[in-house]
Amino acid sequence: MGQVLRRASSGAHAELAGYAAVKLDPLEMHLLDALRAGPAGDGGHAPEAEAIWRAQVGSRLCDLAARALQSTGRSFYSIASAGHESNAAVALALRPTDPALLHYRSGAFYLARAEQAGRDGVPDILHGVTAATAEPIAGGRHKVFGHPDLAVVPQTSTIASHLPRAVGVAFALDRARRLGVQASWPEDAIAVCSFGDASVNHATAQAGLNTAAWLAHQALPLPLLFVCEDNGIGISVRSPSGWVESALRGRPALLYERAPGDDPELVLETAQDLAERVRAERRPGVLHLRTVRYLSHAGADVESAYRTPQEIRAEWAADPILATGRWLAAAGKSGEELAEDYLRERERVLALAHDAAQEPQLESAEEVMRPLAPRTARAASPASADGEPVTLAQAINAALADALQRDPSVLVFGEDVAVKGGVYGVTRGLQQRFGAGRVFDTLLDETSILGLALGAGLSGFVPVPEIQYLAYLHNAEDQLRGEAATLQFFSQGRYRNGMVVRVAGYGYQKGFGGHFHNDDAVGVLRDIPGLVIASPGRPDDAAAMLGTCLESARADGAVCVFLEPIALYHARDLHEDGDGGWLAPPSGDAQLGAARTYGDGEDLTIVSWANGLRMSLRVARLLAARGVHARVLDLRWLAPLPVDDLLREARATGRVLVVDETRRTGGVSEGVLAALVDAGFDGRVARVASKDSFIPLGDASSLVLLSEPEIEEAALALCGAAAPSKA
Repeated sequence: MGQVLRRASSGAHAELAGYAAVKLDPLEMHLLDALRAGPAGDGGHAPEAEAIWRAQVGSRLCDLAARALQSTGRSFYSIASAGHESNAAVALALRPTDPALLHYRSGAFYLARAEQAGRDGVPDILHGVTAATAEPIAGGRHKVFGHPDLAVVPQTSTIASHLPRAVGVAFALDRARRLGVQASWPEDAIAVCSFGDASVNHATAQAGLNTAAWLAHQALPLPLLFVCEDNGIGISVRSPSGWVESALRGRPALLYERAPGDDPELVLETAQDLAERVRAERRPGVLHLRTVRYLSHAGADVESAYRTPQEIRAEWAADPILATGRWLAAAGKSGEELAEDYLRERERVLALAHDAAQEPQLESAEEVMRPLAPRTARAASPASADGEPVTLAQAINAALADALQRDPSVLVFGEDVAVKGGVYGVTRGLQQRFGAGRVFDTLLDETSILGLALGAGLSGFVPVPEIQYLAYLHNAEDQLRGEAATLQFFSQGRYRNGMVVRVAGYGYQKGFGGHFHNDDAVGVLRDIPGLVIASPGRPDDAAAMLGTCLESARADGAVCVFLEPIALYHARDLHEDGDGGWLAPPSGDAQLGAARTYGDGEDLTIVSWANGLRMSLRVARLLAARGVHARVLDLRWLAPLPVDDLLREARATGRVLVVDETRRTGGVSEGVLAALVDAGFDGRVARVASKDSFIPLGDASSLVLLSEPEIEEAALALCGAAAPSKA
């Protein structure tokens, strides 16, 4: 059979007879019988069919090996690609340098791409299902398809969460060429993104498809091939007939083609034609690939609970491996040769599965956590424009301008950031200075904004997306939690998406806007492993900390969230009107994870940040007038918390008051107090925080937000001094 047989087992395995004893699955028996019964033609050589066959058979056998190992407790992930193996033809329609973001049924695509690069991908898959450290991308942390040498970017199991990133990758391809930035991929590459039919209904998928159409509608280049692998069922819920096609065809800006998975020759032809159009026209397209699903949804899924045996068996006739076998038979291969090749490969894969199950797994928490985004203690000093004192908003603007001037890979984008210059004027003038290619407005969708950043960061840019208000982040938060923060973890740092996400938030806007413009829910960010959270209050800190975040994103691939207190954007004074005490030059430096101390009082340490810093400094002066001398520690960084600085300042006075403008439950103060307890601090501690409430409109907002009188009263109580009269 020529090349079809080249993978026959090499080397003797003593246990091979034991592997052969693994019973054939009924699906396998049907396939072998059908292959043997098929007539051989007299056609010529079919190299593409042979390559597809090898990838399909290898993928199917990896699925079956994972099930066999699962029964012995040696396999930990068994979502199969069985029935979807015609995606191998899609791989052949692309170049091995085209970035691929694959969903969890794309095993045959991965094996076909690996063979294009001269690699046997079967051990990669088997090391993945056995959680072996030898697995080349995640190192035993998860079962993913990925490899830096194959331009395959590992994806999580979160349904459809990778589509916005894929749009970002495709967007970055041509934006890099336009701006002269060195990209991670060839200039003429296209991105490919696969997903299932049930995923089409997910809000994240809709965001990705909608943003692709939105960009294409404006004739902006977006070389992206979506591949919807439609098996007609999501776990146990069937997709309504015609629904997926109508959902995919309903966006005229997207090219659309469909192909049946049980005709791999037609799949290859259709995918080649569509991919070439996407490449030539730099326009997004959708390949709607009709597939079947074998071996149930996953290892724990009992398919017979919702599908009849007759229905399951009826789909065996649409087996894509059988279809490729017929293609090969028409080229002159006998059915018996194909069946024997399958059985030989079966022995090899089962032997490799046995070997993979003996490989070591991760053995310590330190080893597991090693790929998390490095938190290098670095500091970057922004260039001071003229040394004149400025507001917080002006300092951030100056720091962004400095970054754009220094580094051509920096992009600034979001809702209203370009022409308008931001709701609060923070990005005013940047587009005029640096052009619409680097400072631009997006559509009004936070998921898509973060998706663009994910793809741009992966592709060689340093993106600085803006989320207009903290409350608007929550419907898109998984793009940070499930995608951005996990990429280095699941790729051992082989892929990175460094970025700085600017988020305007917190309260104290004199009752304006209510909850959705005054949100202080930062707890949703603080438990994301590897995430850096910066939250400056003063102008000089803001400029320096933004520079440090940008350098960390650039050098370490850090994912940083830069929380900006809206109420302090234009603040000028500290104690009295006209004192200019809150103005400062946009210069200096701020080491990542380092706090800043104000004063040297020995009676009390007040710990706070952002709006709480300003209130605490004001209260400290009032306390001094009553004979209580306090120092104020500005945390500045909410992750990583500056624990060493916290302990030093706490021990200097023996009393700590944590001033927390966020909610009492889930607020930052919980982490601060826990850090003190964990370190064995034996002094007195207390905290004051805002109420566990949403923030209402108008003057009622002051009823739930932490106030200066509350801070003063708590400080005096902690120091044993008389509280001020409320008369």
